[in-house]
Amino acid sequence: MAKPGYGKRSAPGQQPRSRDDFSLLPTRERYVAGFIDHLPEGAAMSVKQLAKQLPLYGQQAIGTSLSVLSVAGYLRRVRCPVGDGEQVRWVYRTFWSRTARDNEWWNTYLATETAVQAIAPAGPETPRSDTPPPPGAPTVETPTRRATAEEPPQAPSQSDDARAEGAPEPTAAPQQHTPFPTSYTHQPQPAEQGPPPRAMATATPVTPVPASPAPGEVPTALRATTGPQHSPAYLALARLGRDDHRLALSAHDCTTLEPLATAWLARGVSVDYLTSALTAGLPAQVDSPAGLLRRRLTDKIPPQLPTAGTMSPTSEAPVPSRRILMECTTCGRPGPAEALPDGLCRPCHHTHTGTSESIPAPAEITAVKAHMANLRTLLKPV
Repeated sequence: MAKPGYGKRSAPGQQPRSRDDFSLLPTRERYVAGFIDHLPEGAAMSVKQLAKQLPLYGQQAIGTSLSVLSVAGYLRRVRCPVGDGEQVRWVYRTFWSRTARDNEWWNTYLATETAVQAIAPAGPETPRSDTPPPPGAPTVETPTRRATAEEPPQAPSQSDDARAEGAPEPTAAPQQHTPFPTSYTHQPQPAEQGPPPRAMATATPVTPVPASPAPGEVPTALRATTGPQHSPAYLALARLGRDDHRLALSAHDCTTLEPLATAWLARGVSVDYLTSALTAGLPAQVDSPAGLLRRRLTDKIPPQLPTAGTMSPTSEAPVPSRRILMECTTCGRPGPAEALPDGLCRPCHHTHTGTSESIPAPAEITAVKAHMANLRTLLKPV
C-alpha cells in the first residue's frame, strides 16, 4: 500500500470486470493493466513498485506500458494541494478506469468536486465502538449510567425538592425572621410587607469600614480572582510583554487598547498576524509601549475586505481556481488537464506517437532527394 496521499483511486462508472477488458491491448500492456485492475484502493502504482511486483518486466518496460495505458484512456496521474493556511502539501494519486475514457471525459471528471475529495487523503480514523479490540489489548470500561447508579445517592437539597414540585426558583435571599439591630445598615423590605418600623426608618445607616490587612497579608485588591474570560484581543496584548519585554503593558493599558485590537480581529486577521504587525521593526528602546502600540494599531489597521453579504448582486463571484493538476504519465510534468492530451505532455506525446512538430514542405523533400542523388554520383568511381 502507498503512503497517505499516494496510490490508486478508481474512477466512477466502470463496467463489471470481464475476460475481454483489455483484449485490444498488446500482450505486455494487457498483463500490466490486469495486475493494476486487481490492486486495492490506495495501492502503490509507481514504476518501481510495479517493477518489483511484476518480475517479467523492468522499470523501463513498466514506464512505457503506463504511457500506453494513459494514451488508451485507462489512467491519469494527478496532484492536488491539501491543507489550510500555511500547512499545505501536495498529494498524488493515479486514477484508474477499467473502461477506457476519452480526454473530454477525464477533463470533466477531474474538474468536479468528487475528484478533489477522492484525491484528498483521509484523516486518522477513529475506532468504532462496535469494532472488537485486538487480542491481548486491555479492556477499558467506560462509565455508563448503570455503573454510576450503583454509587450512593446524594441527599436531595431543598432547591431540588422545590424544583421537582414545580415551585419557582427563588430570585433573592430569604427574609430573616429575627429583627436587625439598629447598628446594621438599613435594608429595604419587599413592598407587600408594608412600611418599615419607625425605629428602623429613623436609624442612621452605618457604612462598614474595610478592615486593614494583617501584617504579611496580601491586600484584597491584589489577590488573584477568577474573573470573566478576556477576549482574544486582550490576551494578545497581554502576551506581548511576555514575548518581548519592550512591550510590557499593564492591565489598564490592555483594557484601553483592547477596542483597537478587536477592530483588527473583526477585519478577518488572525492573532498571529496582529502580533507580528505590532512587534515588527521595534526600536532598541521603547519609552512608552502603550503609546507605540496605540499608534501602530491606528496607522497599520488592515483594510476591510467585502463579504458575501456586502457585495453587490451585480458583481460576479470570482471563479475558483483549479485545485487538481494532471501529471504527465511519462515524465511527471504537471499542468492542466487540457494541456496534457492522453495524459502526456507535448514532447512525450510526440515521442510516443512518433509524429514531428513540423512537417517538411514538398519542395524541401525534393531538394533533399536531389542532394542525396548528387552525393551518390560523386561517390561512384571514375
